[in-house]
Amino acid sequence: MTRTPVTLALRLCLHALLAGLLALAAVKAVTGAGGEGAARPAAVVAAALAMAAVYAAGTLSPSVARSRRAAAWWLAALGACWLVLLALSPDGLWAAFPLYFLQLHLLPTRWALPTVLATASAAIASYLVHSSQITPGSFIGPLLGAAVAVATVRGYEALYRESERRRELIDELVATRAELAAAERTAGTLAERERLAREIHDTLAQGLSSIQLLLRAAQRALPPDSPAAPHVEQARAAAQGNLAEARRFVRALAPPDLAHGSLAAALERLSASSPGPRVRFSLSGTPAELPTPYEVALLRVAQSALANTVRHAEAGRAEITLSFMDASVTLDVVDDGRGFDPAAEPPARTGQDDGGFGLTAMRSRADSLGGTFTVESAPGQGTAVAISLPLPARTQEAAA
Repeated sequence: MTRTPVTLALRLCLHALLAGLLALAAVKAVTGAGGEGAARPAAVVAAALAMAAVYAAGTLSPSVARSRRAAAWWLAALGACWLVLLALSPDGLWAAFPLYFLQLHLLPTRWALPTVLATASAAIASYLVHSSQITPGSFIGPLLGAAVAVATVRGYEALYRESERRRELIDELVATRAELAAAERTAGTLAERERLAREIHDTLAQGLSSIQLLLRAAQRALPPDSPAAPHVEQARAAAQGNLAEARRFVRALAPPDLAHGSLAAALERLSASSPGPRVRFSLSGTPAELPTPYEVALLRVAQSALANTVRHAEAGRAEITLSFMDASVTLDVVDDGRGFDPAAEPPARTGQDDGGFGLTAMRSRADSLGGTFTVESAPGQGTAVAISLPLPARTQEAAA
């Protein structure tokens, strides 16, 4: 049991109680107030000192706290000293009360209760031997003390277990809150990086590309010997260099999953690392180079759909398919899970989940790039999520 201020105070009280009771038995024997024990004061004092020495040795020994076997041997030695004191003086029976607590604390329940009962029986027997009068109190006293000790120790252990459960729950909540905060920071950072990449691509990069095309058209319209031709060429080269630099910025701001390979490779890694159902990835058509916002949108939709499958679908299999067609690119995520009613839109499936991307966010990504997003599902029939994005004109020309 962990040492706390409360347990330390209880230990000190138990030490003081046993020391006081042993001192009382010794003093009464020396002063002659201990009945038959007064006739053997030296023996009573010796037995009390021996019991105190054994008790002190046990409380200072680390093995007693660590080992049940060592604790049992210590309690046996302490009990033997107590029985000697009990045989010499009737005042020794008061030491049974702290012994109850020690036995209940150190021994397993199946041994602690019989040991406490045997200790109470020995106390009753000692009272009957040393006293000429037999009263109900001679039986009720030791048994009532044993009952109080059992109730106190068991009640404290129940409170301690409840306190430990609450402490563990608080630790878990604190750890979960820290993990959630870290996840939110990471998600916020990635979202901002993606937003910047999308803005740079949609504004700066597109503007520089248009400037380059216009300058090329102006260069073709100028006569070869025109004095403006070198300046136009210089401006076109500057626009081309800045466009390349803007595209490098966009690539640098892309998600880490896309920084070390293509979209297909990132989807394959996602399929292999899924913690839930068995996921298979397949690629259809001839892969074409996609703008970074396209790759980010498709990857995020795949991650979000697969996360929903793991959390909610209870599926055994799932499949991610990336298809390149003449004028569009399509991503399908299909599972054989329990499905749901898309019209009902349950919160668990439509709200923004831990990663911040629910069905609403997936649809918003598709709409922002001029694409379409569909969900097909029914209870007990699995779920199919599909996003289709139109290929940019230059991507279609490169693929052709």
